Amino acid sequence: MNLFTRASPRDKKSNLYYITVIGLLCIGSYLLGIWRTSSVIPRAAFDYSSGPPCEKFSKTISTRDLDFNAHHNPHDPPPVKAAAVSFPSCGAQLSEHTPCEDAKRSLKFPRKRLEYRQRHCPEREEVLKCRIPAPYGYKTPFRWPESRDVAWFANVPHTELTVEKKNQNWVRYENDRFWFPGGGTMFPSGADAYIDDIGRLIDLSDGSIRTAIDTGCGVASFGAYLLSRNITTMSFAPRDTHEAQVQFALERGVPAMIGIMATIRLPYPSRAFDLAHCSRCLIPWGQNGGVYLMEVDRVLRPGGYWILSGPPINWQNRWKGWERTMDDLNAEQTQIEQVARSLCWKKVVQRDDLAIWQKPFNHVHCKKTRQVLKKLKFCRHDQDPDMAWYTKMDSCLTPLPEVDEAEDLKTVAGGKVEKWPARLNAVPPRINNGDLKEITPEGFLGDTKLWKQRVSYYKTLDYQLGETGRYRNILDMNAYVGGFAAALADEPVWVMNVVPVEAKLNTLGVIYERGLIGTYQNWCEAMSTYPRTYDFIHADSVFTLYQDKCEPEDILLEMDRILRPGGGVIIRDDVDVLIKVKELTKGLQWEGRIADHEKSPHERVKIYYAVKQYWTVTAPEEEDKNSTKALS
Repeated sequence: MNLFTRASPRDKKSNLYYITVIGLLCIGSYLLGIWRTSSVIPRAAFDYSSGPPCEKFSKTISTRDLDFNAHHNPHDPPPVKAAAVSFPSCGAQLSEHTPCEDAKRSLKFPRKRLEYRQRHCPEREEVLKCRIPAPYGYKTPFRWPESRDVAWFANVPHTELTVEKKNQNWVRYENDRFWFPGGGTMFPSGADAYIDDIGRLIDLSDGSIRTAIDTGCGVASFGAYLLSRNITTMSFAPRDTHEAQVQFALERGVPAMIGIMATIRLPYPSRAFDLAHCSRCLIPWGQNGGVYLMEVDRVLRPGGYWILSGPPINWQNRWKGWERTMDDLNAEQTQIEQVARSLCWKKVVQRDDLAIWQKPFNHVHCKKTRQVLKKLKFCRHDQDPDMAWYTKMDSCLTPLPEVDEAEDLKTVAGGKVEKWPARLNAVPPRINNGDLKEITPEGFLGDTKLWKQRVSYYKTLDYQLGETGRYRNILDMNAYVGGFAAALADEPVWVMNVVPVEAKLNTLGVIYERGLIGTYQNWCEAMSTYPRTYDFIHADSVFTLYQDKCEPEDILLEMDRILRPGGGVIIRDDVDVLIKVKELTKGLQWEGRIADHEKSPHERVKIYYAVKQYWTVTAPEEEDKNSTKALS
């Protein structure tokens, strides 16, 4: 028998009383702890050692600092402090530096098929370790939708296109700003009227066309005016003689990247875009065995459209103005038609300056005709159609996922996507079909719900994220299935969803199936974009992912290059990683603080929120004075 059973009735009552009291105290303490940690006001630390915080942080309320510094009593020897890291400013001549599209480096590469104009990044030892400055007089861009039509001259100080494209209404320069009338080479009367013409030939309004790609986009007026029709366009053009065309697009708040069709695949997955467009983009579609149209076919969704305007379309009426012979233009169009037929595309219509083709919904009929006619071969099954990072273009037809031969010709290979906006939160076909076995439909829906909660919490850290119109261009450096972007879908922003090539799962196809856009990227290299592209950058577990691949300062310097002055950053990672990152960002002149995980302060994952301070190169007259002093 134990002692309790041998105790008297009075003793038993006394013990039960003490046990009850202790239990109630424990429950009360537990409930008090939950109440304190569930406050909507985030607990966050701010480092005041370098001076007062900027205005942005003074508007964000915090309770207690998260202090990760070591503490010692007065008798302990003082801790040894590591030397502060400082990154100097680059020279003013580098204010538009794009490391992987450097004109001098490109001259080392072959000119055949324009290989010299595609991505060629510097070696590790060549990478600059300095901060790219904004030009003198740089101003915060106009807010969307006003920015679609106007930009500050000081932000993109180039007037070449205002002269070269004057008669085509690309861009006008007046006083201290640029105006964008919406014109293009093939639509001098404006992109709106041009898109209306397309809308009379195919349906642009029912939500079935959501993602588009514009090859050789100019200042991206086509993509800018599609946005009002709920169509998001990935516009790209090379960094070439049309100085700053992509930079103008980004300054306007329109999605764009530096890119070219040369020898490597475009950095997008297969079956990504509902529509592809070329308006006098100068791409030799019929040459090189039609390899560029084969690449368009790879990235087009089943049933997607390819739109071509400009040479050689309507050559019978325009050949004199194009200063080419009728025979030459006729031969070019014949080549294009032949390649399109070899891809099993159907020509939907040709009217005036527009021609439209449609990709088949599946390859059932295409395979049968190929066996008989011995046309262009299908790519091998071991060639991953979604692999598109420095991957050579293939002279073959990318096979669509298999469908039952008994199925209708309208059966969509790989699965049909919902119409926009239902498409955003519906389970994507790649997940429903089990193409990504690690992600279940339930897991996808849970991720969507989770990111709504996280973004809601982020807005308590960064009040500007919740301020309508403050941010426009947003980058998610490790997007997974696009949950962060989906949570912002009702805001007047666009998000470039990046899937790192080092990620365990290639989920970029899922992102496009949701009706979002994105690209592949290795964050040990520079992105194919101009400095000051993004207003806000989100990085979830990026530094942990690249821990053994490159130095964190290299990633941070690239983030600093592509972030606008005054732009915001949220980095989500392990607390030990964030402490190091925060220390490094002091050398970038970012003001930042570490906040708790939205779920609990006991989570190792924390959130680092920072803002890039406003700074530019010095005024030209000040630079001249300094140079004179140095010489004397």
